[in-house]
Amino acid sequence: MSAKLGVIGAGAWGTALAQALAGDGSEVLVWAREPELVEQINRDHRNELYLPDAPLAAGIRATGELAELAGLPVLLVVVPAQFLAGVIAQLPAGQRDLVLCAKGIEAGTGRLMADVAATVCAPEQLAVLSGPTFAHEVAAGLPTAVTLACGGGQAQWDRLAPLLARPALRPYFSDDVIGAEIGGAVKNVLAIACGVVEGLGLGQNARAALIARGYAEMLRFGIARGARAETLAGLCGLGDLVLTCSSTSSRNFSLGLALGRGMTAAEALSGKNSVAEGAATAPVLAELARREGIQMPIVEAVHRLLIGEIPADAAVSDLLARPLRAEQELAL
Repeated sequence: MSAKLGVIGAGAWGTALAQALAGDGSEVLVWAREPELVEQINRDHRNELYLPDAPLAAGIRATGELAELAGLPVLLVVVPAQFLAGVIAQLPAGQRDLVLCAKGIEAGTGRLMADVAATVCAPEQLAVLSGPTFAHEVAAGLPTAVTLACGGGQAQWDRLAPLLARPALRPYFSDDVIGAEIGGAVKNVLAIACGVVEGLGLGQNARAALIARGYAEMLRFGIARGARAETLAGLCGLGDLVLTCSSTSSRNFSLGLALGRGMTAAEALSGKNSVAEGAATAPVLAELARREGIQMPIVEAVHRLLIGEIPADAAVSDLLARPLRAEQELAL
């Protein structure tokens, strides 16, 4: 059986997706940047660097050459958001569906991932996979539901859904690519804030309030950018937000936890194999919100905390000292 699916990126999430897709005997070709990781996956069927607890399916094969993926009809792109442009620029030309799995906003340009990928692929061939997913659970075959937002609408869904759906991996259709992208990007920043609350020992009431007020910020930004409210109320918005704001399995939550306990961002991020996307997204998201007049005080506080402008306790105090407003006021 020849591979029909390729995964670009062999981090924890890319490896977990490959494992889920290969679980039914399908062949999946994975591109990894590190030659030693390519060798380990092919020799030992393991990824000790990013997902050490998951024995990998026999149908997974790794390569260090993007050209080997050129003929595959579907590529899942799972490189970190800030590296997406550089990696996809190396893809050989071809007709294929690109399923974007990174969650973030490109620093310096403010582009969403679909905007970045549109430089190499027609919009109707772009899809976004997003939702409440921890890599280790997906790799273990635990039940997971995600949004598959298709730029090509129903026709693209009809191509992709049979290839990606598995008994424990259930995609739901959307054609709101912008909403799926914004939900995934904004929730990473809000998860940092929830980790700060945990690190400061402020309790569950405070975290629940922050999730709710953070969701209001996500909704304001998303609607201003053309997303649909119902998309952000679904798996790729509220669902992902609740998951990543509630567990140390979230890299962004863990970063916030370290900040709340007094570490600097540089200290908390040093020596990590995996990427906390929210750390790169917060500055550009805060800048976009200020430029477009969108009130996002939690995002702004996380940004100021990450750059060392304020300590964690001052960030929380500033939020609590904001003027009292109606809960549903759009410009809150």
